[in-house]
Amino acid sequence: MKITDWPKSERPREKLLLTGAESLSDAEILAVFLRTGVQGKSAIDLARDILNQFGDLGQFVSAKKQRMIAQPGIGLAKYAQLVCAMELANRCTEYQLKRQDVFTSVDAAKRYVQQQMRFLTQEVFALLMLDSQHQLIAFRKMFFGTINSAAVYPRELVKQALEDNAAAVILVHNHPSGVAEPSQADIAITEQIRNAMHIIDIRVLDHFVVGGATTVSFAERGLL
Repeated sequence: MKITDWPKSERPREKLLLTGAESLSDAEILAVFLRTGVQGKSAIDLARDILNQFGDLGQFVSAKKQRMIAQPGIGLAKYAQLVCAMELANRCTEYQLKRQDVFTSVDAAKRYVQQQMRFLTQEVFALLMLDSQHQLIAFRKMFFGTINSAAVYPRELVKQALEDNAAAVILVHNHPSGVAEPSQADIAITEQIRNAMHIIDIRVLDHFVVGGATTVSFAERGLL
């Protein structure tokens, strides 16, 4: 049965317009993005097949380009649209952060770093560069590693903070395993970076660890 033959309240696009995007399942969201199916399969059938193959929506959107475009119904055009949609979400959140006090809006900062980092398949260490009003100057991905580690050099972080004329920074890194709990190594490197930044009078306000849909704040945990 074609989606157009379904009751309007069950069609993903109509359901979105009637009750909002949050009411849609992952398959329905993906079906709206795909717009059309392939021969013998509706967009919702195709979306379910994709999610079954990749495991979940997060693994699909973080998949390598060649694997993604090899899927029926996904070509270069849809791949480009998906990349742009994700970047649009990132930039909108960044724009909001640049207009507000990041440190007094921890939830907003968490949403932003989750968008930037939760789907990465390798560990990345980054900095939120802030001005004297704690507004966002830039988000810098500084070090890239393997699936479970990334070498971090405090000296390079200090150099970049000075170049950006930052008054304060928030440290960010991800755990591709999906477990956001800080390790002893995370705590140790945070203290090293904090000491290095203190010498040049730049405050380390927080350290976020992103693991899937969860983000842990060192400041909220009393680790800073």
